Amino acid sequence: MDGIDIIDPRFNSFVLPNAPLEVLATGFRWLEGPVWFADLDCLLVSDLPNNRIMRWTESGGMSVFRQPSDYANGHTRDREGRLIGCSHLGRCIHRTELDGRITVLVDRYQGKRLNSPNDIVVKRDGTIWFSDPLAGILTDYEGGKREAELPPNLYRFDPRDGTLSVVADDFQSPNGLCFSPDERRLYVSESGIQFATDPTQHLRVFDVSADGAHLSNARIFYKVDPGFTDGLRCDEDGNIWSSAGDGVHCIDPAGTLLGKIRVPFTVSNLTFGGRHRSRLFICGSQTLYAIYVNRRGAQQP
Repeated sequence: MDGIDIIDPRFNSFVLPNAPLEVLATGFRWLEGPVWFADLDCLLVSDLPNNRIMRWTESGGMSVFRQPSDYANGHTRDREGRLIGCSHLGRCIHRTELDGRITVLVDRYQGKRLNSPNDIVVKRDGTIWFSDPLAGILTDYEGGKREAELPPNLYRFDPRDGTLSVVADDFQSPNGLCFSPDERRLYVSESGIQFATDPTQHLRVFDVSADGAHLSNARIFYKVDPGFTDGLRCDEDGNIWSSAGDGVHCIDPAGTLLGKIRVPFTVSNLTFGGRHRSRLFICGSQTLYAIYVNRRGAQQP
């Protein structure tokens, strides 16, 4: 199939021969943080350097959802359906309330400012897990150059009592993250120092403790080539769909590359959406793509 690389025969059943890679919109600076709203039948996505969040619908195409966005990056939804986002400019994570108000959830750890929260997920127990690399404060392009007060960490925030804890502190640049469908594993991108070519760039996996609050047994799960892993998502069967320099890589739970969806530009992030969560929305640098696949994304909170 054109644009599809079958590495393992199993991937033949994951893709559809009559479903092409579609261009939904283009002309952005750098797309990030896609999140699907099934109840509103729309996709929100960050046009990060342009300091805005865009909204896409099948019937209406692309429009501006929020501008300025405080240089929003990653997004997810919580158990109540509210938008949870990462802000580079605000150096925080925030929540958009159902009436449109924006509430800052956390911007400091032990009295020190966070760096530039990058990507974010919500666990079924309502806790919010996010990465906090230095990338957003290294230049003025994605929010503003500022001094770091904390090392790059991976955090768990509990909105019930306001506690923020470090769950992993040995990253050079933690990036995208997602839980396995049973939430017994957490996958996290290690994008290396300042996102340059670096031997530390790989996808890591952790075991999640029985109480759901701690990580252990960190190990390298997969190495993207070319490029590095940025955003990622799991499907219902636990396969990981990862961004890469040449498109999207699909990896099984054992770490075996099954196949690739070729995209003309570097992929930063992706998410499942559509009526059955079987449409893969792909942030390909300055262009938003989509392709229907024969797999459904794992259920979100």
